[in-house]
Amino acid sequence: MNENITKRNELLAKKVIAGLESRNMSGYYAADKEEALKKALELIPEGSSVTMGGAMSAHEIGLVEAVKNGNYNFIDRETAKTPEEKRAAMLKGYDADVFLVSANAMTEDGVIVNIDGNSNRVSMIAQGPKKVVFIVGMNKICDDIDGAMKRARNVAAPINVQRFGLNTPCAKTGSCMNCKSPDTICCQFLITRFSRHKDRIHVILVNDNLGF
Repeated sequence: MNENITKRNELLAKKVIAGLESRNMSGYYAADKEEALKKALELIPEGSSVTMGGAMSAHEIGLVEAVKNGNYNFIDRETAKTPEEKRAAMLKGYDADVFLVSANAMTEDGVIVNIDGNSNRVSMIAQGPKKVVFIVGMNKICDDIDGAMKRARNVAAPINVQRFGLNTPCAKTGSCMNCKSPDTICCQFLITRFSRHKDRIHVILVNDNLGF
């Protein structure tokens, strides 16, 4: 990455981390994907039960593969053969030791914004798993909550409906149409502004463009 962009990301990450710490959450900065992977694995004790919420960023740094191949109990809903098995895996995830996830957007002062369709992802961020580890590229940092919501609705959501092959207006226009389509993935909005439980939420900021 360009050295000037890297310097800017380093400075901005300090501000975001200070904001996270003021909200009873832990923040870390990784200079690249490899450093992010190392830090994430440090936060996941061997033998832990681990689940995830469709985080492309976790895939991109190699974390999902590392957990699947490591000494962990990975709860994988994607291997379910029936809707009943998938639901059982999702419910089991609420009692996991670690939940791996990303954010649709974050603010410079440490507020985390997410949109969800099935809503298992936002509900597990709010409660359930003992520890939540976010992998967040610096491309997702926004000025404020308004900017973060706009990013989530106009960048993350249209790309994700393309990924899932869903029939929504934003799949055709590329931006949010505030729809009520049966296929909408904008069912639940979660703004995480504080963590009641210290050491539960950890955010690794990565000097890279990750996810959507």
